[in-house]
Amino acid sequence: MSDDHYFPPGQSMARRVHGERSVGLLYGQRALLIGALEPLTYTGTMLSTRAGDHPFARLARTAKIQETVFLGTKAEADEALAVVHRRHERVAGTLPKAAGPHPAGTSYSAFDPELMLWTLAVIADSGRVMYETMVGALSEEERETLWQDYVRFGELFGLPREAVPASYPEFRAWWEERLASPELRATPHALEMAPLVAFEQPVPPTARANLALQNLVIKGTLPARVRGIFGIPWSAAHEAAFQAAAAAHRRARPAFPRRIRRGRNDVFFDLVSATEHRRGGTATPHISTGAA
Repeated sequence: MSDDHYFPPGQSMARRVHGERSVGLLYGQRALLIGALEPLTYTGTMLSTRAGDHPFARLARTAKIQETVFLGTKAEADEALAVVHRRHERVAGTLPKAAGPHPAGTSYSAFDPELMLWTLAVIADSGRVMYETMVGALSEEERETLWQDYVRFGELFGLPREAVPASYPEFRAWWEERLASPELRATPHALEMAPLVAFEQPVPPTARANLALQNLVIKGTLPARVRGIFGIPWSAAHEAAFQAAAAAHRRARPAFPRRIRRGRNDVFFDLVSATEHRRGGTATPHISTGAA
């Protein structure tokens, strides 16, 4: 760390990764889809949210906070972290009905280390995957350094270091085991809500072609099991189109000015929020709190 940044310019791998606009614009939707497969974390969050019919505004706020922590000064990050802490204090309770393998009455809390680790994991895996897809491969040493930055990121949100895999290989082993676990599944609400928020962002008509390309990349980077759970069609033609799009971006990227390639994405996040507001919100499925 430097005196001015938690993730210093020219030193931090997380800053290198999340400073790429293509990563900042895409990793969150991938993380959201995978994250929705942990029923306790997902349901507790949905029961506690005040986003109502403005889920894209909520997603944009979350994305801006995360970019602030990764790319902002310590003062900016501390202010954002305080906001998150206050919001997380609301995320606590017991399940009113079963959610996946978790029976009614199961307690949940945004400060539960196990649930916090899952949230960190989907961010960490999605950030790395999007960087390697859209920018270039990382060495094993770079992956380790990046993971240690993510461990620090988790600590800033209150996740104890001892609750986190100590090295990148340990994280990979944990992650692959979790992805294969039968406990990971989508609740009926998640089956509707997660793809809606991941793929149907409100954008002006002029941006719809870009949205289709963005969605192709997100779907292409998802583990096959995740695509299967959400019923996302994926054929050889889809895979070829995805690989071509990603390769084209990697080839073209060096030709773009740095200010186009790198930086915060506030203007894009604000555009999504404003478009949702202008259309009067987004119709979203209701999460049931009655008997199973």
